[in-house]
Amino acid sequence: MPFEFTRLEIPDVILIKPKVFKDERGFFVETYKRSDFRSFGINEHFIQDNHSMSVKNVLRGLHYQKNPQAQGKLVRCIHGRIFDVAVDIRKDSPAYGRWVGVELSEENKLMLYIPVGFAHGFLALSGTAEIVYKCTEEYSPENDSGIIWNDPEINIGWPVNEPVISEKDRGLPLLKDADNNFTY
Repeated sequence: MPFEFTRLEIPDVILIKPKVFKDERGFFVETYKRSDFRSFGINEHFIQDNHSMSVKNVLRGLHYQKNPQAQGKLVRCIHGRIFDVAVDIRKDSPAYGRWVGVELSEENKLMLYIPVGFAHGFLALSGTAEIVYKCTEEYSPENDSGIIWNDPEINIGWPVNEPVISEKDRGLPLLKDADNNFTY
């Protein structure tokens, strides 16, 4: 199997290490293989791919889409480095309000699977950072929602104190006030 799957502190969030074939010409890596993902229990059907570029210290998030168009995501960094975060926002979950974060980079080639019921955000750590991510649902503006990046109840250990944040993201609510229809 060309992937190593590791459940994180919140077991529904999975770190994925692909097998990288490298030689003097460059490298080759499979970034998604449905049969391998399914054999580990990730039975998602990805239907939209996104590509995002951010400059250093830009923080995007914490974003999610509500039901009925909630999105699971498979995130990877193809240029630079990011600190990628998933927050469990499923009411009645034993991990409700907890977060996990990992560094994804073009060097480590790690990927993060974030299921439905989690808010997602990331911070660009390098001069520029590009991520690509697969989604299980198409973007739906009417179901777009989020949580403020520095909610003190969640207390994410972001590696910078004053990130660059969009006006939209600065206006997001606390988790306790968020429009959230996820249950565990």
